[in-house]
Amino acid sequence: MVDREIIVIKRNIQGEETWRYSGRVLEWAVNGVLLEARFNRPDLPFHGIVLGRGDRFLEVYFTDRWYNIFEIHDCQDDHLKGWYCNVSFPAELADGVVSYVDLALDLLIFPDGRKLVLDEDEFQNLRLPEEQQCLALEGLQQLEKLFIHPEKMCLKDLLRE
Repeated sequence: MVDREIIVIKRNIQGEETWRYSGRVLEWAVNGVLLEARFNRPDLPFHGIVLGRGDRFLEVYFTDRWYNIFEIHDCQDDHLKGWYCNVSFPAELADGVVSYVDLALDLLIFPDGRKLVLDEDEFQNLRLPEEQQCLALEGLQQLEKLFIHPEKMCLKDLLRE
């Protein structure tokens, strides 16, 4: 099952598909998957970095955590651009597909350790039930703790925890 193609489907809170792309499985675990994918949209300036077409993304999804993490590498020289973390419902893994419901709230971490919480207003506008809102905010707190020392981040290790 390693080195097998997998489809990633991002959904909005209504469950509607908003983005689809393929990746390659690097590692499976009981509670998730680590994959490699390429950014498949035109170059996009984003908070001081550029997400470039073809940039290499290492992505980890969990079935028991309220977030996923993308480690972003430049397509030209593979240097680390940063990490982009989605607060989301736990991922669903089934038959070559990983899908997740994005909850708008994001955390961007730069290689130098700076952190930027994004889209808090969009998250509030989702008007989630209180329990789901608490779990999502707890997911954000967990992400912030994971990146206290971003230089030590290893997605494979996270998957094995």
